[in-house]
Amino acid sequence: MKKTFLLFAASLSCSLPIFSARAQVADLRGGPLGVERVAAKANYAIYESARKSSADESCWIRIDLGRPYPIDSVKLYPVVFDSWDYYARPGFPVRFRIETSGSDDGSDRPVTIADHTGSDYEAAAVDQIDVFRPAHPVSGRYVELRVTRLPERDNGYYFELWKMEVWSGGADVSENRLLTDSDRGFLGKHPLLRPQRPMGEVAVLNCPENVTPAASWRPVEPTARVPRSGVTVNDGLFRRTLYANAHYLLQSFSVDDMLKEFRERAGMPADGALRDLHTEWVDILPGSKAGRFLMGAGNQLRWVENRELRDRMNRIVDGIEACKQSNGYLMAYPERDILHFENGAYCRSWVTQGLIEAGIAGNPKAYPLLRGFYDWFNACPYLPELVRRGGQGRQGIIASTRLYFTPVGKPEDLQVVQRYYQENFWMQQLIDKDVDAIWKYPYDRPHCYLILSLESFLDLYMATGDRQYLDAAVGGWELFNEYYEHIGGSISISELSPYPPKSYLLRSGTGELCGNSFWAFLNQRFHLLYPEEEKYVAEIEKSIYNVAIANQTADGKIRYHARLIDRKEDGTDVNTCCEGQGTRLFGALPEFIYTQADDGVYVDLFAASSFAWEQDGTPMKLTMQTEFPYSRPGAGSTLINPRLNERLEYPYPTDIQIEVSARKKTPCKIRLRIPWWCNCNAVILVNGERVAWGKPGSYVTLDRKWSDKDKIQFSLPMAFRLTLYKGSEPDFKGKNAYAIEYGPLLMAVVGDSVQNGRVTLPFPPEKLFEKFKPSQDAPLHFTIEDSGLRLIPYFEISDKSFTCYPFLEDCQIEGRGPRIESIGQILPRLLKD
Repeated sequence: MKKTFLLFAASLSCSLPIFSARAQVADLRGGPLGVERVAAKANYAIYESARKSSADESCWIRIDLGRPYPIDSVKLYPVVFDSWDYYARPGFPVRFRIETSGSDDGSDRPVTIADHTGSDYEAAAVDQIDVFRPAHPVSGRYVELRVTRLPERDNGYYFELWKMEVWSGGADVSENRLLTDSDRGFLGKHPLLRPQRPMGEVAVLNCPENVTPAASWRPVEPTARVPRSGVTVNDGLFRRTLYANAHYLLQSFSVDDMLKEFRERAGMPADGALRDLHTEWVDILPGSKAGRFLMGAGNQLRWVENRELRDRMNRIVDGIEACKQSNGYLMAYPERDILHFENGAYCRSWVTQGLIEAGIAGNPKAYPLLRGFYDWFNACPYLPELVRRGGQGRQGIIASTRLYFTPVGKPEDLQVVQRYYQENFWMQQLIDKDVDAIWKYPYDRPHCYLILSLESFLDLYMATGDRQYLDAAVGGWELFNEYYEHIGGSISISELSPYPPKSYLLRSGTGELCGNSFWAFLNQRFHLLYPEEEKYVAEIEKSIYNVAIANQTADGKIRYHARLIDRKEDGTDVNTCCEGQGTRLFGALPEFIYTQADDGVYVDLFAASSFAWEQDGTPMKLTMQTEFPYSRPGAGSTLINPRLNERLEYPYPTDIQIEVSARKKTPCKIRLRIPWWCNCNAVILVNGERVAWGKPGSYVTLDRKWSDKDKIQFSLPMAFRLTLYKGSEPDFKGKNAYAIEYGPLLMAVVGDSVQNGRVTLPFPPEKLFEKFKPSQDAPLHFTIEDSGLRLIPYFEISDKSFTCYPFLEDCQIEGRGPRIESIGQILPRLLKD
């Protein structure tokens, strides 16, 4: 792909305004626009000098350009330390001189380019790229940075840089040249002199050439659609999850707490006490508490009415409206703070999505408020620096693409994304399925939040019909699925660690609930486009059971990470990122059970529930009865041929019964998902007669005229699966550790002998399943014979010591082949009476 550089077009054949990079905004936090700043992620040292015992010990680095060049400027890129909303450049040289030598005249006499040895150097902005130009024309082969006073660090005196460049005639002539320093000697081709990142090093992203006129768009209509109402969840696990979520929302923060920052920004009395909490999650993410509540409550109220939840939701929207500025601006931070920390991305996205959910739930003010704000946002001068100056800027993309698909959406909402968020080099990496696109994303910390961009690419594809967006989303899906998804479905990449492909850490910094919330909604979008491809719903199912529900405590608090060994984290109600995305996902659970199509309905997940809709003008309703996932081992058999009295006996059946309600005989296609994890074909009965076989990993279509009281019956035979661990967790890497799954559920081993997430079962893999004995009083619980241990669903773990990766005896016997990597349960038996 050609490099797209970062200046502004003189005109555009679209309605977006054009702003000068030199535009100044009075009192902008972090400094004005138009300053040459290093793009985000310059937060670790590429070069670090040797440690000294005092600040005044001098040292130097020298670049050999290969031949003399006229030198226009030298650029020093600082390492920008960031911790939450604190930014500093603690390793930048305090006093220094830049010189060149080896000119064309053969003189080795150093010539000064810049001299800051007389006083401490002060940068105008923390993230500024420091550019030093000679007062008079100079040339030379060698460029030396001599530091005469070093910054004091925790472990000595030394300086550090992110990058260094020497510019001549419009080019960096130091790129890939040779480096020497005063303490280590010759360093050769050093990364300090590496080429620039794919779209340059500065914190501006502005690509008007990416914008396409709305008149050229060819929208793609999804085959299926998400129900926004009509689903009722009856007794069962989903219902308990929804009620715990309502408890969490009502017990966390008051309305005054959630409106406090909005009111402070508007200069109004602000009474919220914030429960006397003073954590980063509470203090420095303005508006996120309100956005969190609106996301959770707005989704929940579509299915389960709760007077207090609705009252608080409406009061929050009223409060935001009361604080709105005349220009439509409504965020909880002043306009001047939009580029600070994650305000313009995280906070804006949460408030936007919260208002969208409130609008779907019936609040009449939410959508007009959003339209007014985004009319301001789409024309604001901050857009060119929004992605790469703040933290995790890419996450802001989802706010604009989701807004487009609301009743108040405009083409400008997507054109802003094309111009200020679209990175063509990264999209091409995703299309090429280059895994570096995930763990080496060059403009911020690699994170599960990159999934939000994949969601937005599908939104852009459905809006414009441009295939590149679909191809990028598909490539990204395959990369996450192949390299960054644990057995059981949790997303393994987080932030603040390298996370090479298939590292699969088990204990710390892995399995953020945020990631699986994003993953569930991404797979929902794919399901709408390709509803017959069962794999997308399978991913949703794993995210719900093995991460979301597993991270909710009995009192509704929400855990951050889904640890897979040792002990789970405590749940919290302090406004963490995973609380916000968790409550949003919990509130949305009913919309994942069924999907609508013009000619009928898809039954995607299995939960005691009902779904009412109109099919070609006729009211219809499906009522599902099931205890799923709580199958009772050995519970019985399923009749498959009444004439011959043939039955299939399942070791662990999960029975599903769906009753049809219709006012008159109505043609409708009811499509039943037969999950990939079934260990044999499912037999589908309608009114007691076998009508179809369902192959695992597919949908069965029942296309008929349905009458009132018609009944559909089938069983889903769940099986055990065993998978060898292949990640890099210390003490597990290369060992005989296995994950155990039962149907879609990740299982965990518990018992007194589980210590620090480690336990060894005295059986080889091929003998393990026969040691599982079902508990008669606890569905999905198994004793493990001859071990004193039990096997239970991971989502049921609360405060027990556990492991999802027990060690097994090594089955690898010399001369008998390789270690077993996976194994599945036996098939059912055919019985004839």
